[in-house]
Amino acid sequence: MDRIRVLVVDGHRIFAESLATALTAEQDVEATAVGSVPAALHLLERSKGGGDPAFDVLLLDADLDGAGPGAQSLLAAAQDRFPGLHAVMLAAEDDAVRAARTLAAGACGWVAKDSSLARLLQVVRGVLREETHVPPALLTGVLRELRRDRHHRSEQQRLVESLTPRELEVLRCMLAGLGRKAVAERLFLSPHTVRTHMQNVLGKLGVHSTLAAVALARRAGVPPAE
Repeated sequence: MDRIRVLVVDGHRIFAESLATALTAEQDVEATAVGSVPAALHLLERSKGGGDPAFDVLLLDADLDGAGPGAQSLLAAAQDRFPGLHAVMLAAEDDAVRAARTLAAGACGWVAKDSSLARLLQVVRGVLREETHVPPALLTGVLRELRRDRHHRSEQQRLVESLTPRELEVLRCMLAGLGRKAVAERLFLSPHTVRTHMQNVLGKLGVHSTLAAVALARRAGVPPAE
């Protein structure tokens, strides 16, 4: 029988290792613990490259921040680079706003760290059946936040749709981190024309800086230029 491979990522190594040991005691689960984003990415890359069996479930400390990259960056990397990996956030406290944000970013669940082992196993097995797990006490707040986020995203998409095809090209270049000169070279335009397009993009999106325009475009789902 193939075992469910779980990667536990938590800044408290004792907690992570204890949880991994408890999960591995189950016949159908094999868990590994790490304490940082770089260590997690290393293991995930190895499994992706065929060095080890691929991981199925990521149990990720929602408060894994500190000086380096945190939970949000690892969640984003999991969505972009490791298809088939089901991410579940381990939270020290209930927070409907943060839970909704992580679910919108692709997480499959939000589970309290002090949940019973039986509950965690239920979640681990459930997400492989494409279930989404949220504590009942948070469900109303999470749904409210998701509806609000959907409304905001719709408004942002409407603003993006007001751009001309050329302005959208310029915006996608901005998303890719290109400056005015690089955009001009890529699109075979003069720097002055690119500057005009950028000003038009900011005006139509209702923002006052390139950073704000990029943030809005990302929330609206605009892909960067390749």
